[in-house]
Amino acid sequence: MGPSVDAVPSSAQFPTSVEVVVIGGGIIGVATALSLVQRGVRTVLLEKGTVAAEQSSRNWGWCRRTGRDLRELPLINLSMQLWEGMNTRLNRETGFRRNGIVYASRTEQQRQRHQRWVNEARHYGIESEMLTPQQLRQYLPQLQASYPGGLYTALDGRAEPQKAAPAMVAAAMELGLNLQQHCAVRTIERTNGRVSEVVTEHGAIRCQQVVVAGGAWSRLLLQGMGVTLPQLKVLSTVLRTRPVEFDPGVCASFGSVALRKRLDGGLTVASSATNTADITLDSLRFSPRFMPAFWVERKSLQLRLGKRFVDEALRWKPGQADKRSIYEVLRVLDPLIDPAIVQRMRHSLAELMPPLRDLPVAQCWGGLIDTMPDAIPVISGIDQVSGLYLATGFSGHGFGIAPGAGQLMTDLVLNSTPSVDAQPFRFSRFSDGEKIRAQHWL
Repeated sequence: MGPSVDAVPSSAQFPTSVEVVVIGGGIIGVATALSLVQRGVRTVLLEKGTVAAEQSSRNWGWCRRTGRDLRELPLINLSMQLWEGMNTRLNRETGFRRNGIVYASRTEQQRQRHQRWVNEARHYGIESEMLTPQQLRQYLPQLQASYPGGLYTALDGRAEPQKAAPAMVAAAMELGLNLQQHCAVRTIERTNGRVSEVVTEHGAIRCQQVVVAGGAWSRLLLQGMGVTLPQLKVLSTVLRTRPVEFDPGVCASFGSVALRKRLDGGLTVASSATNTADITLDSLRFSPRFMPAFWVERKSLQLRLGKRFVDEALRWKPGQADKRSIYEVLRVLDPLIDPAIVQRMRHSLAELMPPLRDLPVAQCWGGLIDTMPDAIPVISGIDQVSGLYLATGFSGHGFGIAPGAGQLMTDLVLNSTPSVDAQPFRFSRFSDGEKIRAQHWL
């Protein structure tokens, strides 16, 4: 079972006509819908389950510039500006706190890579710094292991995944957003090559533009329109503790384990060292595109062949307007986790910080990250379908960057000057000859 998410009631009236339909009630879709209504656009947000029930409530909760792909830095700078003061603007608690983020440099080679990132990030106005082993221990005096140094960004922070998207969507509804939960989209219809309506399980909605922000579901939604999105899913495991006195102050990652303090007094604990990739037909289909990234990340990826291969092959089919769809059968992706991964995280944390040996674990959950071959998102119009836009594939970086992504998506939908350069995030990069590469800094 996933974490408990702040509930938001749906709008009472089902709309039959709007300007923009946003599909997907995760934090990217919510941030886009909020930005649209802030600019006076009649918008409906459709979610097959409930707001933030999937990866948007299951991530680490980090809002970071630290170690990002250089192509994302202008967008994360914009996002962090939006996170600052968001609680006040929304008049709601998102959990955002500026507390700094530290990545320990586990090897001298990694320390040098971190230093190169710090040097590059300065060109984007990001003042990160390298910590000496002594400075790292000052931030984390309980740390027993020895590291060559660490990468630190003081202006980074954290927010609460179970609160942030619900707070944003509630504020958007006060501005006129229509929210429809338990409302799965079956198909997106076109007239003369342009999107004209979205057919849901509860009826059709006429519209001028559609934004697909379906996370791990985006590939299947687009497949139904004859559009191929090279997207795969990676399972990440997270646990939360009951309230504890320990507060690291900063969010901290040591590779084998990472942790942050929660508003409820507990800790969120995760790991970038072990993620699970279920082998599916799409894994085979897109393996040439993903192979460069897989080769770099192979030590942290655990491949698994099992039930998901059969489920996706037999059940995951594009929807039809007049038939019940997979989106109505599988409302929430709630993947099973490997208990051994949880044990490894707890063991690593106990070795690094002995006072945390007997953490009172309250809950564990898994979440499916929507990944792209170059590990950066698509925030773009789809050239072959006029009026269709896509915001997906955030590759585990989506929570912190969501406010900026929503604003950039709105710029594109309204054909206004983009807040930041959208070229790196264009969908056409997978077909226009660009060499697809992922940058690995952490």
